[in-house]
Amino acid sequence: MDVLCTDKTGTLTEAIIRLDRHIDGQGQSSERVLELAYLNSHFESGVKSPLDEAILAHQPLEISTWTKIDEVPFDFERRRVSVLVHRLQSSTLIVKGAPEDILKLCTQYEPSDGSEPAALDEVALASMHQQCCGLEEKGLRVLGVAWRQTPLTQTHAVINDETELVFAGFVAFLDPPKESAGVALASLGALGVSIKIVTGDSDLVTKHVCVQLNIPVQGVLTGKEIALLDDHALQARVEANNLFCRVNPAQKERVIRALRARGHVVGYLGDGINDAPSLHAADIGLSVDSAVDVAKEAADMILLKQDLRVLHAGVLEGRRTFGNIMKYIMMGTSSNFGNMFSMAGAALFLPFLPMLPTQILLNNILYDISEIPIPLDKVDEQEVLRPRTLDLSFIRNFMLVIGPISSLFDFLTFYVMLVVLKADEKLFQTGWFVESLCTQVLVIFVIRTRGNPFKSRPHPLLTATSLSIVLIAVLLPFTPVGSYFGFVPPPLDFYLILAGMVIVYLVLVQIVKHFFYKWHDTRHARVR
Repeated sequence: MDVLCTDKTGTLTEAIIRLDRHIDGQGQSSERVLELAYLNSHFESGVKSPLDEAILAHQPLEISTWTKIDEVPFDFERRRVSVLVHRLQSSTLIVKGAPEDILKLCTQYEPSDGSEPAALDEVALASMHQQCCGLEEKGLRVLGVAWRQTPLTQTHAVINDETELVFAGFVAFLDPPKESAGVALASLGALGVSIKIVTGDSDLVTKHVCVQLNIPVQGVLTGKEIALLDDHALQARVEANNLFCRVNPAQKERVIRALRARGHVVGYLGDGINDAPSLHAADIGLSVDSAVDVAKEAADMILLKQDLRVLHAGVLEGRRTFGNIMKYIMMGTSSNFGNMFSMAGAALFLPFLPMLPTQILLNNILYDISEIPIPLDKVDEQEVLRPRTLDLSFIRNFMLVIGPISSLFDFLTFYVMLVVLKADEKLFQTGWFVESLCTQVLVIFVIRTRGNPFKSRPHPLLTATSLSIVLIAVLLPFTPVGSYFGFVPPPLDFYLILAGMVIVYLVLVQIVKHFFYKWHDTRHARVR
């Protein structure tokens, strides 16, 4: 993962939302606004948002005289919910939602002095926008509240009823930033993971949270701007911006797909119903244990703690695991390529099999046992400092460079066995079995690090199993088990020659490996 897109609420903030103030359009505290918001949240039949729960928990109100008639449910396009309620001889449609959308629907507003509603002219509208911006600049999440009288005979509420409203005021919520989030995001940034905040909240609120968490703001793209961009234009804009505000679920998904189209491996962290499409669209969908069921079902991974430090630890562990997988692949492909090349070459001039099928199987079993502890091994620090993907061309090139070295020493072993030791069939097979197992097991200590193998200590269990398998390979021809597999005890001269060959082999692999990585890094930098 090289890009993490995250929602703001619950990831950058504590998700402990409380109602901070309820004010009219002139900025004065208003019980009337609280009552209207309370009625709307109480009678809403859909899934209540954390903001609704904060309104209901703020102050219990007596609403037994009110009766619900109908509602227009919340949706992410309208960004509001309307409830039609009745009391005594009046029916009222109460609308609550995004402030800018609510104000667009209003033609009047309630003055602070309690007089009759006044016309919402340009001066009053500008003043209310200023009130809203002032709250958002303080980091408060804001909802607008409006209403209108409806005929007593009206029994249904529809979207078309949300017109010519009377603006009542604002309800503002405090959701404090999560102290650990800033440190965790900075740590992820140091690992080469770019952070993109994709939220339905306003840019002012999001910027305030970023300032408190020391998150640099590179650029802001709003939902209105995204709506005007086609997919190609959006792909050109997603790189330069790291805040995407007032976006609906479809726009969140577009942002993620635009990033993926740019070649990024994208993770998305979200916990709400509106996050499900984005969780599906991302390469890695991340959610938390307290998320709604839809989000958890859509996610690939679920964090049991709402703490981004857990994600940082997961990135490190994932890269360590990937590094160890690469060790095994690089070692296995290069050794097997060399061995198979040696087997094919030996078959051209030998009157017998260079190694029996059962001996090859035993060789593979012992080799695999020696590498079982690789998942426990440490990796070089530089291996976890940047995102990595499975590069098949790198593996191929490594195999083609290191594999022939293994084959070269196999042929050298063939020469020693046939010319120096005058080996027969069984001694030849024994010699190659011991040599091939020793070289392909011990080479892990060279391949497991890009640098000097003496400066990078392997896991003790990996050292123990590898050396144990080498010892077994050396002693096996002297045991009844070795006789069962067709081995015979080699002369002492063989082991002296073998020791020298193994040392030269490992040194040569280390030298070639050094130049291979130098060539690869230069080539990779030139391509970038």
